[in-house]
Amino acid sequence: MPDFTTIEYLKSGNERQQKAYQLLSKYRFFEKLKAYSPILAGTIPIEIDIEGSDLDIICEVDLSFEEGFLDELMFSKCIPGNTDVRVNYPMIDGEKCVVLSFILEGFPIEIFGQNKPTIQQKAYLHMIAEYRILKEKGEDFKQKIIQLKQQGMKTEPAFGLLLGLDNPYEDLLKM
Repeated sequence: MPDFTTIEYLKSGNERQQKAYQLLSKYRFFEKLKAYSPILAGTIPIEIDIEGSDLDIICEVDLSFEEGFLDELMFSKCIPGNTDVRVNYPMIDGEKCVVLSFILEGFPIEIFGQNKPTIQQKAYLHMIAEYRILKEKGEDFKQKIIQLKQQGMKTEPAFGLLLGLDNPYEDLLKM
């Protein structure tokens, strides 16, 4: 299994992974976010992305100091000054989180901050479970997931449908 806690595996990945690596390296996202233990999660690392899939960078953020996190991201640390950035504060499992969304060089990017170590966040845990399932089930299964995503289905529900899971968001975490 690749070491998903770095982005080095992207260098030798498929074309989209290599482009993601180049973009993330060019803007030094992981270097600049190092204090927040960033991890690239989602579909691009496990090669089930489709056109328009975003780069999901998850971070560990003490939300009592979220202004510092936002300042670091917004004011020349990571995000270029002319970029249109949306900031949202969703509640996940009863906890306030922060999400910055923007497009950079054609890539939709989401930077997600939660007051939890990144390797314990659901986005990372789902990705690891999905990676293992994809390796176990093979290429045909992978292509079915991609087809369902192209039809508009989200990733976890697509896995749930093919695996017969009642609650894929929770059941994937148990696998």
